[in-house]
Amino acid sequence: MNGNHLINSIYRATEGEGVFLGRPQIFVRYQGCTVGCLNCDSKDTWDFDKEAGIDLEEILARVHAEGFNGTIKNVSITGGDPLHPSHVPHVLALVKALKERKYYVNIEAAGTRVVDEIFDLVDYISFDYKTPSTGVKTPLKNIQKMNAQYGAKFQLKSVIADRVDFESTLDAFKSLATTESSLSFPWVLTPCYNLGEKFPMERFQNVLSWNEENGGFFRVIGQQHKWVFGPDQKLV
Repeated sequence: MNGNHLINSIYRATEGEGVFLGRPQIFVRYQGCTVGCLNCDSKDTWDFDKEAGIDLEEILARVHAEGFNGTIKNVSITGGDPLHPSHVPHVLALVKALKERKYYVNIEAAGTRVVDEIFDLVDYISFDYKTPSTGVKTPLKNIQKMNAQYGAKFQLKSVIADRVDFESTLDAFKSLATTESSLSFPWVLTPCYNLGEKFPMERFQNVLSWNEENGGFFRVIGQQHKWVFGPDQKLV
């Protein structure tokens, strides 16, 4: 499928969050999302803007150029929601083309869908567990499915705004720990850093303390790109 990939942006940046923190890569950001997180910092990607459509060959050419003519071989497919049903055929075609060109492909998943046909092909999946502050819920059955099928190649990420978010995440972890024989993936807590906000030092310190006091089951990894460039800067 070559036409009508709705793309917000394609750019090179150093990963600012999660287990790939500090890794240079090319981001392919799809345009269009219906998940509706209240604290989303990329609401400009929500509309399904048909004028954003470009073909597969142009995407590949831009990925190649942004990566210093193919020197950087890591790609993160993000959004928006790249797993929205209208995007899936296009993302599948992109993943296949990238893998043919020997790229390492990570996909950013909102946690609302498990798309086997894509997840089977990518190298890594960054899957969300949505906390109360987002206004969105992640079904625990989705995490159970991910753990069973993709335990060796995904991370679970939770944005933490306050103690309620932390307790919700801890409860989800404990619930899963009682039903699953093992949890083999890293679960990352991301202290939120909102648009227009000064660095939330107290929130970050709280998340570190809450994690330590409750068994240290999680990895706390902040958003480095926001520390460096500020919370409002795009394409970083």
